[in-house]
Amino acid sequence: MKIEDILKKINGKELSKLFLLKISEIANLDSGRFERIGKPEAVLAEFKSKDEIREIVKKCVEEDRPILLTRLREEHFEVLKDFDLRVNKKARTASYKRMSENEGKVAILAAGTSDIQVAEEAKETAEFLGLKTLTFYDIGIAGIHRMIEPLSKIKEEDVDSIIVVAGMEGALPSVVAALVDIPVIAVPTSVGYGTHLGGFTALFSMLQSCSSGVAVVNIDNGFGAAVFAYLISRRVNRFRSV
Repeated sequence: MKIEDILKKINGKELSKLFLLKISEIANLDSGRFERIGKPEAVLAEFKSKDEIREIVKKCVEEDRPILLTRLREEHFEVLKDFDLRVNKKARTASYKRMSENEGKVAILAAGTSDIQVAEEAKETAEFLGLKTLTFYDIGIAGIHRMIEPLSKIKEEDVDSIIVVAGMEGALPSVVAALVDIPVIAVPTSVGYGTHLGGFTALFSMLQSCSSGVAVVNIDNGFGAAVFAYLISRRVNRFRSV
């Protein structure tokens, strides 16, 4: 049914119940987002209080709704002990349940150990969305020979896309894209010395990539990269099932 037809048939109050999960006065979760556009809503926890996080999670668990929380602060993890969640402190994420598993697969590469936090956010998001993940960390171009085995494994596993996370000068996505026939999603991180400018140097480098087939998300946006990878796999799956 088209949204126009829905609006004609029901009033605003019923519409709110259909599409929104209201949590007291603090949040209106978009419960129909996955049905509309194929990707669920995530909760950005960074600027929320412990009580707000507790209330949001409690409501979702009670209604048995999948939920992903990102950018959790250390104080939030104490609150989350009251619930049966999958928690990853390195990624600063927590999730309840997961979306329907599919045949999609994504590889996640991190240039250095300082980039792993963002890579783990991408991993947790991708797995919450039902993707299988392969991770390869600390394979930056300063020791470019470290890429040989991961790239061989990636081709062998026939992944749908590759997320490449890198700070400093952000060169790794360009190198990877020059060696594979797979879409590369580049994630600049706010890691580096001096003129890294909080990640802008890596961002500009990735946007200026000489290698084609590279899409770039925002600085430290592992979540956004994983959603992009999921949408690629979702389209690929349609052809797999034909």
